[in-house]
Amino acid sequence: MYDPYRSKPSRGNTNFASCICATVFLIFIIAAIVVAYFFLFKPKSPKIAVEAVRFPTFSVTNGTVNFTFFQYVSVTNPNRDEFTHYDSSLQLSYSGEPVGLVFIPAGKIDGGRTQHMSAKFDVQSYPLPAKLKADVSGGVIQAAAAANGGGGGGPTMEVETRMKLVGRVRVLKVFTHRVDSGVKCGVIIQVSSGNVLGVRC
Repeated sequence: MYDPYRSKPSRGNTNFASCICATVFLIFIIAAIVVAYFFLFKPKSPKIAVEAVRFPTFSVTNGTVNFTFFQYVSVTNPNRDEFTHYDSSLQLSYSGEPVGLVFIPAGKIDGGRTQHMSAKFDVQSYPLPAKLKADVSGGVIQAAAAANGGGGGGPTMEVETRMKLVGRVRVLKVFTHRVDSGVKCGVIIQVSSGNVLGVRC
């Protein structure tokens, strides 16, 4: 039986409850997207590992050094999408002064893949510091090499290598983000032979 005095549910309360449910649902969706972005799709910088440093040619003449520098590295792309590098270089310096620079050609590394790279350039007639010049002129280097059966010895010099990779990573096949990575190493060289005694990165 219809009771005209029976209270009716408030439409305002119903709309308010619906808004709260919709808001909670949206917050949950946004939180899930943020978590997925940071743990699955957040752009990460590539990882560079120096695998070898060599001086195929190395000689000291008239207080200057001439050599060929070679570096071999592996670059890993930890992202799910490809990494495209376009502004990359390898620089060699000694006592804080630049000695040589080579630009690395642009390229792509697929997601989760590792790519090997090498760089090589020549340095001609770079002046040695006064101490090494004195050792050269006094025959210390030649004497050390002779004492070790031609195997080298005596004074050492340390150079610094800086490799830089700059590029972009695609996220969800739509968005692009700029990322960069670099590695710096100190390389100790035996002046009498050009042998690499140690590499610290």
